Amino acid sequence: MTTAAPIPITLDLKRVFAAPRSLVFNAWIDPKQLAVWWGPKGFTNPVCEADARPGGAIRIHMRAPDGVVYPMTGEFLEVAPPERLVFTCAALDGNGEPMFVNRNTVIFTEVPSGTEISLHVDVISTTPAAPQYLKGMEMGWILSLDRLEDMLTRN
Repeated sequence: MTTAAPIPITLDLKRVFAAPRSLVFNAWIDPKQLAVWWGPKGFTNPVCEADARPGGAIRIHMRAPDGVVYPMTGEFLEVAPPERLVFTCAALDGNGEPMFVNRNTVIFTEVPSGTEISLHVDVISTTPAAPQYLKGMEMGWILSLDRLEDMLTRN
């Protein structure tokens, strides 16, 4: 008998980008840039708003290639340019209610080849609808970071 992999409750990823720290940091807080890289390849973000200050809102509607829209809201908790960013993300159901909420901490560190980001995600609340979405959380972040890298490389 095989068992399914456990749903991640925390996630840690590191990635190095060949770009200055201030550019990488700004890509996380500028709505125009977020709209370019947020979400897996093939997704678009027709709604992308970010008020990057403590207490400021973030709202992104990811549209999948099949047209399904996945809305997300959140709040910036800490904004310390260009070193640290902490924000929540709530994936919303069809009624606009959170299915789960993540607390995301991103640390931006200068390294000889550019900027290393350390992303730590804590799932802080879930509903019964959450597991099907959380099982793809790690791959979703990896694919988003791939798109971020592509965007930074083009600039």
